[in-house]
Amino acid sequence: MKSSGPQHGGVDNTPTKLVLTSLSAMVAETTTFPIDLIKTRLQLHGESLSSSRSTGAFRIGLHIVREQGTLGLYKGLSPAIVRHLLYTPFRIVGYEHLRSVVSDDNGSLFIVGRAFVGGISGSLAQIVASPADLVKVRMQADGRMVSQGLQPRYSGLFDAFNKIVQAEGLQGLWKGVFPSIQRAFLVNMGELACYDHAKQIVIKSKIAEDNVYAHTLASIMSGLAATSLSCPADVVKTRMMNQADKKEGKLLYNSSYDCLVKTVKLEGIRALWKGFFPTWARLGPWQFVFWVSYEKLRKVAGLSSF
Repeated sequence: MKSSGPQHGGVDNTPTKLVLTSLSAMVAETTTFPIDLIKTRLQLHGESLSSSRSTGAFRIGLHIVREQGTLGLYKGLSPAIVRHLLYTPFRIVGYEHLRSVVSDDNGSLFIVGRAFVGGISGSLAQIVASPADLVKVRMQADGRMVSQGLQPRYSGLFDAFNKIVQAEGLQGLWKGVFPSIQRAFLVNMGELACYDHAKQIVIKSKIAEDNVYAHTLASIMSGLAATSLSCPADVVKTRMMNQADKKEGKLLYNSSYDCLVKTVKLEGIRALWKGFFPTWARLGPWQFVFWVSYEKLRKVAGLSSF
């Protein structure tokens, strides 16, 4: 059921896996991006304003379409795709390699071991992809500025990279990297480990064979686990990444912990789960599209199941 290490007479299939994960991630990201945009707007809504009114996902989505048209729902898609071309192949293939290294002689690994391997893989991948993630968040937030009658900070992907480096230095591209790593660890601990473990249970229990049905059930369970674990870190990551180098002479948040404390103090503990349902609504379809596509492409390429 699992693929770990070289196959087909010792041939290393890592390059093939990297290509397949990239293709699957591009399809999944493009399909679910509008939900991610709405989630980001929800997380930024009411930022450091104790009197902010609650706003629902549907209202925000409708407002975006009215103000910017349907294409407004895809603001920031290009850096999102660039991010996943770096992030997803690294974490998926990295997970498989680490899993094969730490598994026992029978190739099995307990859920705790899978969770740790998934977290490490996701954290390393996030370090590599963090600049693209930062630009994606900034460009998504720019759409909110446009709706308020303000000029957007960036005209496009390369303009955003250039302006951030000029204003904040090369290290500015890694602003918010620590909460991003925290989020990536939690997301992949829930997503990869849960998908891997859930699919194994579904198949061993003979609920389904190793097919689309099994992949769908596993992706639903992993999406819920990943969202529940990662949402607070995701809110902090989004807010840390969105703030420019200075705001009215000083940083809005000095650290991830400072952001966490201010968010809870001004908006309540529930603010840490802002965007939970859009996040879950996105992770579910994203994982379904990704895993079904990836497992299918692996089969076509002659590779064993994930």
